[in-house]
Amino acid sequence: MLNNTFNALCNEAMFTKDILGAGATQIRSGNYAQKGAYFQSFTSLSTGLERVGKICLILDYYIENDGKFPDFKYLKNQIGHDLELIYQNSQTIIRKRDIKSRWLKNLDGEVHSNIIKLLSSFAKGDRYSNINVLINSKQQNDPVAIWFEKVDLVLFKHNVTEKKKQKIANDARITEQITGHFTFVNHTSELGASITSVEDACFRTGVYESVAPLRQLFVLQIIRYWIELASKLQYLAMELGYQDIPFLNEIFAPFYNDDSYFKTRKTWDKF
Repeated sequence: MLNNTFNALCNEAMFTKDILGAGATQIRSGNYAQKGAYFQSFTSLSTGLERVGKICLILDYYIENDGKFPDFKYLKNQIGHDLELIYQNSQTIIRKRDIKSRWLKNLDGEVHSNIIKLLSSFAKGDRYSNINVLINSKQQNDPVAIWFEKVDLVLFKHNVTEKKKQKIANDARITEQITGHFTFVNHTSELGASITSVEDACFRTGVYESVAPLRQLFVLQIIRYWIELASKLQYLAMELGYQDIPFLNEIFAPFYNDDSYFKTRKTWDKF
């Protein structure tokens, strides 16, 4: 008969997998015309990454303390809700246990690091960015604007070919010439500026379409970092001989794949 801790870990992993899948799917849809998709994704990703990160830290404690789980006070005071701190602790675990990674050994690259920082700040208050403006809060960071500047524009600059960039600009200019005289445009960009021309709207759409699969790939790489760590710790925990630890790698199996597989899927919320 399966014990309560085994069932709890199993349920937590399955719940977390679904949250991460939703976030990885939604991040592909956010743009200047669908800003709600950003908030849906940020909510799911910040929650899901915190939860899988805590699973890793709990497993490390379990291994360190001969099959004992941490209590609530430890979880609250030593781990908390800070995604950046949880990540730093994961790096300590990797060094301490000399864990060899098949994929990313860390998340210190520019884009990965920017995503972690954004999601950490989102969880700590930036999720209320619009309400914070209304109530004149000191914390008024706009997570959509930060994502656009720190993730999308970086990806567009470094990961999109010059030929593709030129095509996006040319297509936007031609569309303006053909339809600009009879088309009304009224949108707000990710940075809060007005979008009133066909050329501007088309160019931004081209940028979005070129970076959407890239941003999803980088998010999936971050998820995989945590899944791989959880899998390594799972086996170390099982070596203690107790019946508390399920095969987490099987639960999180869709995320335990190479980039080549990640690039073949657009949706991750249904398996």
